[in-house]
Amino acid sequence: MPRTLPLRDELDTWREFVETVEALRNALAARLQADTGLSPADYVVLLALSEADGTRLRSSELATRCGWERSRLSHHLARMERRALIRREECATDSRGAEIVLEPAGAQAFRAATVPHLRAVRELFVDALTPAQLTAAGEIATALRGRLESI
Repeated sequence: MPRTLPLRDELDTWREFVETVEALRNALAARLQADTGLSPADYVVLLALSEADGTRLRSSELATRCGWERSRLSHHLARMERRALIRREECATDSRGAEIVLEPAGAQAFRAATVPHLRAVRELFVDALTPAQLTAAGEIATALRGRLESI
């Protein structure tokens, strides 16, 4: 009969992994907020819009790209809209949908945040690992994502 539960050392590795990822996310979030005034959620939305054709996306597509539920996205977009980072427009091809458009202030905020954020990624993640460890981290992430997508 195959094992159904992880062994103690496997659990220790799992816990170290989860706690380290959370600490890294928290450190990057704090640095992003302090350096730029943007939250990680702001950055994710601005990144997706900056990469989109015409810097606009249907709200459903934006939710997919961010990996968020539609309700979370809607609440967050309302906060970003109040800060004039994005705007919502009715979709020209579907009156039931909305398009989210990157505003000039949002594009500027994203550009201003990119270099400090990438410096923090380098300092807190890339520079902590050897080239071999960095390669292994990429392989591990790919294997985990593949497993999650197959479930």
